Amino acid sequence: MKAIRRFTVRPVLPDPLRPLSDLARNLRWSWHAETRDLFRSVDPERWAASGGDPVRLLGSVPPGRLAELAQDRPFLRRLTAVAGDLHDYTTGDRWYQTQPEELPAAIAYFSPEFGITAALPQYSGGLGILAGDHLKAASDLGVPLIGVGLLYRHGYFRQTLSRDGWQQEHYPVLDPNELPVAQLEEPDGTPAQVALALPGGKQLHARIWLAQVGRVPLLMLDSDVEENDLGERGVTDRLYGGGSEHRLLQEMLLGIGGVRAVRTYCRLTGHPEPEVFHTNEGHAGFLGLERIAELCDEGLDFDSALESVRAGTVFTTHTPVPAGIDRFDRALVARHFGPHAELPRIDVERVLRLGMETYPGGEPNLFNMAVMGLRLAQRANGVSLLHGHVSREMFAGLWPGFDADEVPITSVTNGVHAPTWVAPEVFRLGARQIGAQRAEDALTVGGSDRWDAVADIPDQDIFELRRVLREQLVTEVRERLRASWRQRGAHTAELGWIDSVLDPDVLTIGFARRVPSYKRLTLMLRDRDRLMDLLLHPERPIQIVVAGKAHPADDGGKRLVQELVRFADDPRVRHRIVFLPDYGMAMAQKLYPGCDIWLNNPLRPLEACGTSGMKAALNGCLNLSVLDGWWDEWFQPDFGWAVPTADGVGTDPDHRDDIEAAALYDLLEQRVTPRFYERGRSGLPDRWIEMVRHTLSLLGPKVLAGRMVREYVERLYAPAALSHRSLDPDAARDLAEWKTRVRAAWPGVTVDHVETSASETLAELGTTLALRVRVGLGDLGPDDVEVQAVSGRVDEEDRIGDAAVVPLKPVGVPDQDGRWVYEGPLSLDRTGPFGYTVRILPAHRLLASGAELGLVAGPSEELVEAAGLLMR
Repeated sequence: MKAIRRFTVRPVLPDPLRPLSDLARNLRWSWHAETRDLFRSVDPERWAASGGDPVRLLGSVPPGRLAELAQDRPFLRRLTAVAGDLHDYTTGDRWYQTQPEELPAAIAYFSPEFGITAALPQYSGGLGILAGDHLKAASDLGVPLIGVGLLYRHGYFRQTLSRDGWQQEHYPVLDPNELPVAQLEEPDGTPAQVALALPGGKQLHARIWLAQVGRVPLLMLDSDVEENDLGERGVTDRLYGGGSEHRLLQEMLLGIGGVRAVRTYCRLTGHPEPEVFHTNEGHAGFLGLERIAELCDEGLDFDSALESVRAGTVFTTHTPVPAGIDRFDRALVARHFGPHAELPRIDVERVLRLGMETYPGGEPNLFNMAVMGLRLAQRANGVSLLHGHVSREMFAGLWPGFDADEVPITSVTNGVHAPTWVAPEVFRLGARQIGAQRAEDALTVGGSDRWDAVADIPDQDIFELRRVLREQLVTEVRERLRASWRQRGAHTAELGWIDSVLDPDVLTIGFARRVPSYKRLTLMLRDRDRLMDLLLHPERPIQIVVAGKAHPADDGGKRLVQELVRFADDPRVRHRIVFLPDYGMAMAQKLYPGCDIWLNNPLRPLEACGTSGMKAALNGCLNLSVLDGWWDEWFQPDFGWAVPTADGVGTDPDHRDDIEAAALYDLLEQRVTPRFYERGRSGLPDRWIEMVRHTLSLLGPKVLAGRMVREYVERLYAPAALSHRSLDPDAARDLAEWKTRVRAAWPGVTVDHVETSASETLAELGTTLALRVRVGLGDLGPDDVEVQAVSGRVDEEDRIGDAAVVPLKPVGVPDQDGRWVYEGPLSLDRTGPFGYTVRILPAHRLLASGAELGLVAGPSEELVEAAGLLMR
């Protein structure tokens, strides 16, 4: 029989066990081994059945067992110690509190998804896992972050396979009362809520759930409340689901509702108000509009409020392709803003202008969330060095007149939260060398360039560690494969072959990620005979574990999954290659440590960062990857292999795949498998072990989320807080008025004449020339601009590369025509073809970059032709 109503019945813990409730509700348990061990000891079988979720565990333990534990003195001592450790962790000073400079009182971090733990399934892939790792690392470092997201009642989909290998999606309903979250409440005990105005006089209500991530609160908005109609209740139904309007409402709730949720949380708890707002991808971009509206209510005009908001906003882009950006029809956006909907005090045209694609090739009728994110943030970044370069080129049209290298988008390379992703066996090996506390500090705070202690670990210990982890993966794969085949309709009698799937002594390759076409799940199948030879090699076989989900609407991705599954179903190779459905955090935590090689073969440069290989590396797994994302930045032959690419202009996609697949097979046949199987004098694969050692000691410190968050604090959060404090209402008005004046006067800014002290086009290295420039500033003065000499090596088309910029100084007063003379030195500091130019940029103490306004004036074509090149 089916129940007509459902309740969540929580256990009543005996007084001595009350701290268990606090430990279960703080998600630090998801990365703190001692806390997990404590919960496991409550009831090992129920712990396993709960999927390692303390909330579910406590809901299933019989009262008799709880009464027994309440009298168990050794258990109570452990409970007291673990609870005390959590108290010290959440209240004591950490890295952030010891920094000398005046850092932000608080930072609000917005993301559409957060991957904290499998027990809170609110993520689909890398963006969410990155956001979860950001929160955890911020907690470890003591950074006063407030996370803001949505609580999806179905999360992302669960994946199974049909008998013929086609992806099936399932959307189990999540009851927040059964999740490790608590409802934020007003002082009178009623649920705290926010509301958004909708067209037609309706409202979208949402309650606020709180997940405590160590020291960091994560606020999650949930529209499934009684005050909403059926349509509005479904706004937070599932992650990345629904049509355009559904997505727009989700993003309005995340951005606008999220700011209101932060204000509510700070009011109720006394938490400091954020000085910096960080939007992780464009989905939360509307948060800037809400903050502008707040300032307008306090008496600022739109332009002044915009400057104030920009000063304290950081925008991170994660996509290297325009197709990955959310774009909405302008009419749809217009309908949801203005007098009869949300933010009625703001002119709809001002809203629409923020998202307009004003660059060449842009579509004027679309509203671009990333473009709005960049216009509302004074500081922006990509997520790897290469992705920063790609982003500057992709968005260069927003800063006309500037080379892509000068577009004000920097990069902070992603990192991963080591305590979450490092296998306990790996941590114990490190702790044996340097002690548990030093090992924990190395994984969380980081700060060193290398982990030298790894050099002292004996080869035998590394070899045995790798085999233990591989053996654990084999056991995990067989269990998951058997469950998958049962879901596909197989009978137990058909599945005896699964007991021989994978071998703990065979080179194991992992490939697990989302399945968009650019990640090329099936590149390994390009030459199936050659792959079969590798899988079945009599002396040097390989085995491959594959996992990944295609988006529910992506039939092309589903066909790739099916193609891979059908190959893996072949009785000739099914003991050597497996596809595991329902890839998620729980699977990943077993998969990364157990693999010897992590394979990544995207189309370069479409992988913004790609952090899965980082998690593998922290467990001593070697990377075999295309030079894209983070691997392009940090690859060394000491700890992995680079797959050559054929990304030249005009390469046919099929031909490119053939070339790169062949290069992959070559590497596996000629370099990777021989290195794994060859034995030294000790009988161990000593050259392979040395690569594992280099991976841990040299790559380990780089890939930490602690390193990443420290970079955000030092390079983006601290400067943004400083800008925010500098822009009080008067300063914001002054800056807005100055920008308006500069934009109006800019057509009158000219470079009229340039001369140097050189009479020849040949000079010696180290020569310094005198540069004299005559400029027109129109209605502006020298305080409004900076006149610069830009010099460097030039190519055949006279384009300056790796430019050096030197500001020139005004001399005297303007002449009778109102022209100013600027002078300065020009150093010939490079040999070969050398050139220079002169330009004028707006200058103001509150600008973060000279390119911020997108205004630049340079010599006219006639002047350039008359001057020619300075040196060749």
